[in-house]
Amino acid sequence: MTAPTLDPTNPFARPSVLPYGLPDFTQIRFEHYRPALLAGMAEERAQIEAIATDSQPPTFENTVVALERTGDLLERVTAVVYNQLSADASAELEQLEEEIAPLLSAHADAIHLDSRLFARVDAVHTAAARGEIVLDDQDAWLLERVHTDFVLAGVHLDEVGKERLRELNSRITTLDAAFGRTLLAATNAGAVVLTDESELDGLSPQEIAAAALAAQEHQVEGWWIELANTTGQPLLVSLNRRDVRERLFRASADRGAGGEHDTRPVLLEMVRLRAERAQLLGFEHHAAYTVADETAGSAQAVADMLARLAPAAAANARREQARLQVELERDHPGAELAAWDWAYYAERVRRAERSLDDAVLRPYLELERVLVDGVFAAAHRLYGLSFVERPELPGYAPGVRVFEVLDSDGSGLGLFVADYFTRDSKRGGAWMNSFVDQSDLLDARPVVINNANVPRPVPGEPALLSWDFVITLFHEFGHALHGLLSAVRYPSRSGTSVPRDFVEYPSQVNEMWAWDREVLASFARHHQTGEPMPAEWIDTLLEARADGQGYTTTEYLAAALLDQAWHRLSPADVPTEVDEVGPFEARALAAAGLDLAAVPPRYRTTYFSHVFGGGYSAGYYAYIWSEVLDADTVEWFAENGGLLRANGDAFRTRLLGRGGSVDPLAAFRDLRGRDPRIEPLLVRRHLVGDAR
Repeated sequence: MTAPTLDPTNPFARPSVLPYGLPDFTQIRFEHYRPALLAGMAEERAQIEAIATDSQPPTFENTVVALERTGDLLERVTAVVYNQLSADASAELEQLEEEIAPLLSAHADAIHLDSRLFARVDAVHTAAARGEIVLDDQDAWLLERVHTDFVLAGVHLDEVGKERLRELNSRITTLDAAFGRTLLAATNAGAVVLTDESELDGLSPQEIAAAALAAQEHQVEGWWIELANTTGQPLLVSLNRRDVRERLFRASADRGAGGEHDTRPVLLEMVRLRAERAQLLGFEHHAAYTVADETAGSAQAVADMLARLAPAAAANARREQARLQVELERDHPGAELAAWDWAYYAERVRRAERSLDDAVLRPYLELERVLVDGVFAAAHRLYGLSFVERPELPGYAPGVRVFEVLDSDGSGLGLFVADYFTRDSKRGGAWMNSFVDQSDLLDARPVVINNANVPRPVPGEPALLSWDFVITLFHEFGHALHGLLSAVRYPSRSGTSVPRDFVEYPSQVNEMWAWDREVLASFARHHQTGEPMPAEWIDTLLEARADGQGYTTTEYLAAALLDQAWHRLSPADVPTEVDEVGPFEARALAAAGLDLAAVPPRYRTTYFSHVFGGGYSAGYYAYIWSEVLDADTVEWFAENGGLLRANGDAFRTRLLGRGGSVDPLAAFRDLRGRDPRIEPLLVRRHLVGDAR
């Protein structure tokens, strides 16, 4: 690519002068993206060419460290572009993605398939293996990771193989982007509009007002119920009319399975091309290729774990279903419990047996208090962090907030960007990403973002959360802490740059503080009176934590097994017709013993954005694999006194701060003093012994 000259007035032409390198969104406009992307790719290719053709013998410094210093401009602009695509997309930005995605794929291939560059990396790797050079732990791990990245990328293929690999990577990248665009459109189009006030029976005044406001914003009469990204929808808990629940459920579960926004052609082609790529690279299937560089070690290890958990989870779900069936028949004699009934009757059972329900809890779970007196306060207690809002620093969309994060000594650690409310231009779910990664080499401090999809309240009203949203805030902030507390040398090893089946571990650990009695009491206060949630309610909430584990575990495992089923196919075995997607899904669930009509997968194939548009292909198992480490670490905290600064410092130093700069399981062993044990997870999920 010929290196274009980037206009010096382009805000990406030099690092941002805002604190910590926060992108200056007051200056960035759409027309700046394309030239900056092209210039960034050209600049990095020139930097790579200089390394590959260096006349000096390859050394760790002039090859591996030099690679770490490349791509600064490209990193600045892609961080912004891909954040906008997920958090505040537009039609023109999506068109740019369609154009630029294959160029970025070709750019990555140009680096990792460069035999000259790999020869230099391989020479340093060989010298280290022979003991001819001595490296410290971070240097040695970086060298191993870089060498492995080249090998898994296909650098050993012949030229014919490399050319086919380039074609596959380009097309897969294009399909990945297309799936995301199509699913966002399908989700928006699938929103349910209610026009009869009786259909709202069971919803709170706040929920009704929010739905009315959403309808006004979309210029329709009635009440607009938008879809969450999961199969189950939050309002299924409350809607009294069974026909309305069914309508909402079907709108969710049928997304992408036909019509104008059909995701099936895209995902089928993607599965087939991923399978071909895996075989080209010497792997049996895409699942084997994916797990080759993960902590699980093999696709068989993943399959064995899921198979071990599935029967007990399904048995628990069937026991729960029998209890809910009794409640259903009180209202609808002779009816059979359906997927759209489960959350509603589970809530009724909880009210009856626990004297507590979600509607009662919401007034005590106001977003601002949960964030400040819960999420931030726990981080202060554990790590000594303080959070100062910086309203003068620009966000990328209305409602985005920026906080400066101060370490225990008062020094600036980085920035935390909070974007919690839903918008039509935002994809579903919740996630963390970053604008700047911490690196001692580049003297960079982190700027991390948390995104969620909390329904926006009407003006003047507070945002009241369900308990699930509370857990989501703590979870995503666990990812943010992984980035904020990173203390590594190299940018490619910073923060959450760890194996996919390890990355969820710190975030899941952070969920424990939502359940901590002291933390919970500090943030669970009535949004109007400030009165604390009654102590007996907190007792009940904690006691109810284990309720519904059969459903929760089964719906998750069903999705994880679907992901594995699609990605263990050979190219010839991938269905060719879109109408085969549903039957394939049904067969896969039946084979796993998880074909429970009342417990559908958390994500069905047609809207499974984690695996067809979110980087988790053949890796959705990571959540429960990481939970093995999480549950074991929760025990470690309990054994050592819980919410103590000493425990936070140990977790920060031994694990969070190391990012991906060391073997992640070695970091776990350093913290725990041994390998992880699965037993704490089995007890938590009620999958063993009398815990069931």
